[in-house]
Amino acid sequence: MPDILIEDVLSGNLLAVSRSLTEVENNTEQGRQLLDQLFPHTGKAHLIGITGAPGTGKSTLVNALVRHYRRPPEGSPALQIGVIAVDPSSPFSGGAVLGDRIRMQDLAGDPGVFIRSTASRGALGGLSSTTSGLVEVLDAAGYDRVIIETVGAGQAEVEIARLAHTAVVIEAPGLGDDIQTIKAGILEIADLLVVNKADRPDARRAVRTLQNMLELPGHSARDRRHHGPAAPAPQEEQQLERDHSSWEIPVLTTVATTGVGVPELAARIDAHREHLQQTGGWTNKEQVRIKAELDVLLRRRLVDRWKSSIPSGKYQVVLDQLVNRQISPQRAVDWLVEGEKS
Repeated sequence: MPDILIEDVLSGNLLAVSRSLTEVENNTEQGRQLLDQLFPHTGKAHLIGITGAPGTGKSTLVNALVRHYRRPPEGSPALQIGVIAVDPSSPFSGGAVLGDRIRMQDLAGDPGVFIRSTASRGALGGLSSTTSGLVEVLDAAGYDRVIIETVGAGQAEVEIARLAHTAVVIEAPGLGDDIQTIKAGILEIADLLVVNKADRPDARRAVRTLQNMLELPGHSARDRRHHGPAAPAPQEEQQLERDHSSWEIPVLTTVATTGVGVPELAARIDAHREHLQQTGGWTNKEQVRIKAELDVLLRRRLVDRWKSSIPSGKYQVVLDQLVNRQISPQRAVDWLVEGEKS
């Protein structure tokens, strides 16, 4: 790995950053070496996750938020902003639709903004398997804020809570009834709740619904185990819950197309950052993020190692028997992993 490329990334050279992101996204050997060299220089950027159902105006709100950070009120410095926009993958080509790039065209040409669209490539949870690495490149390159916009997938899109320091969940009026809003698991990972398109007539009802949801016993964002009996939470969930222990989740309103409410949203995001730094939540979030990335890399490495270890054709033989109902899925796994044949 040429040292000059590392130096260029650390200095914020746009061409070097773009090249590095491509290597990381494609999971090449050069990309892995880059991350090895860049990782000690990470941990400074504030990672902001923007998530929500399709149609809530996530991309438009990200666009407005970036404009605010680049053109702040007088006396405040303009921040360097990186954006990772995770787009749905084509089921045929595997590529990204790049719809977010279209909505952010007015940011093109600003040297203080770097926007990267990436395909989800079938990964669940609203992110791609390489999102964490892409974020680390922008972090090392000196961007003050890195905004991660997830795929608009709905209730299961919660992986952003493990990656971002601040998770912003976007809702919009008229996308579902009150019961649907209350049961949506995605709301439980929010550090901030935002009702976008607040100029619509039913916006006040949406705000009241979210506020009432936060007040329901057993359904606040501090109690994630509301479906069924309580069970011991994994360590990372316990850490995330501690981060919420003294943070009152606000319900904000915005109109992204006009910029109404965006300065207030930015102020609350900054307030959450200060809260994390003062309470130790920042360290907790970093531990959760790094553990989640380690688990993903371990699973990928172990699966690759397993695939290279089984005899040629064995997988297809087991698959054929499974399709023909000659063995059960459980027995198929036993045979493939443990070498046990029924």
